[in-house]
Amino acid sequence: MRKSWWVGGIGLAVVAVVAAVWVSRSDWAQAATGGHGAKGNKPDVALEFSPREVAQPLLASMPLTIEFSGPLVAPSTAVVRAKAAGTLLALKVSEGSRVKAGQMLGTVDLAELNSRVAERNAMLESARAQLTQAERTHESNQRLADQKFISPQALDTSRSTLETAQAQARAAQAQLDAFRVGLRDAALIAPISGVVAKRHVVPGEKLSVEQQVLTIVDLAKLELAGSVGTHEVSQLAPGMPVQVRIEGHDAEVTGRLARIAPAAEAGTRAIGVTIELANPKEAFRAGQYALARVVLADPAQRLTVPVTAIGSTSGQDQVWVIENGALVRRAVTTGRRDEREGRVEVLQGLNAGAQVLAARFDNLREGARAVVVARTAPVASAAASSAVTVK
Repeated sequence: MRKSWWVGGIGLAVVAVVAAVWVSRSDWAQAATGGHGAKGNKPDVALEFSPREVAQPLLASMPLTIEFSGPLVAPSTAVVRAKAAGTLLALKVSEGSRVKAGQMLGTVDLAELNSRVAERNAMLESARAQLTQAERTHESNQRLADQKFISPQALDTSRSTLETAQAQARAAQAQLDAFRVGLRDAALIAPISGVVAKRHVVPGEKLSVEQQVLTIVDLAKLELAGSVGTHEVSQLAPGMPVQVRIEGHDAEVTGRLARIAPAAEAGTRAIGVTIELANPKEAFRAGQYALARVVLADPAQRLTVPVTAIGSTSGQDQVWVIENGALVRRAVTTGRRDEREGRVEVLQGLNAGAQVLAARFDNLREGARAVVVARTAPVASAAASSAVTVK
């Protein structure tokens, strides 16, 4: 009997605890629904945007910008080569040395070439001696022929010998001149004024014919070789001004479009262009990377919105607009972009009077209530408000 009462008491206690929990949950649910009972619905909260977060499309011109890049090159570059075999005795310049056209750069032992010049000179003297003898013989034979002491055939033989001696003398003179030119060209002379960019040999080294000795560059004028698309090249013309920004330098400099290639590069849809850049103070160096920009004026007025207003879903550009107090997602077709001004052209999908969200927000829902509020005190931004999806 006692056991039955004890079990019954435990059962009553459990029922009391369950009832208390159920009452607590009912009170919590009623409080969460604003006191409207279990069937109450949470009221729809309007998203508030500041005037800075909303923009209207503007009509503006959008200059077309064509950009291309590449390294700077020095078109006036000369390579000094050995024109005769010999030992390099000395070099008077090194990398970075400034030279002038015609300046002696070094000394080469040209003993072999000098000996050949002496040999050709001796051959010329011999040919001249033979020529002198042939002339005297022919003059004598001419007098004898006039007196009928020798036959005409003997005179013709004498004349032929004279002509042969003359030809041999001219050949010896030509050979000597050629070796003298070689001896003169074998001297290491600067062909242009500029700066020594690279020294390829050191004194004491045996030089072979056409071996590179020095490279000299003239930095007074540089070129930038780049390429543009075939759809853009028709808008370019030689002589156009070009803005060039060079790595390591903050300020832009103005160059000139010098040449446009007549055909696209093989296997590509790109056409080469060359920019001339004056460098009188030699502030720039060959090999520096540069970015060129050609700005073409826009005669038209285009409907534009801030770049930050454009979003993308599955490759489709879109914007969020406020219409009749609600958010609406609009698919748009974009055109030109002006990165400097931060604006993009809208070709389709938007009218001039639309209220466009000028910034990107997360978790926006189409149809959600939205208002533009001129705030006078610091409050939570729309970005924070839109972080929670309204359901």
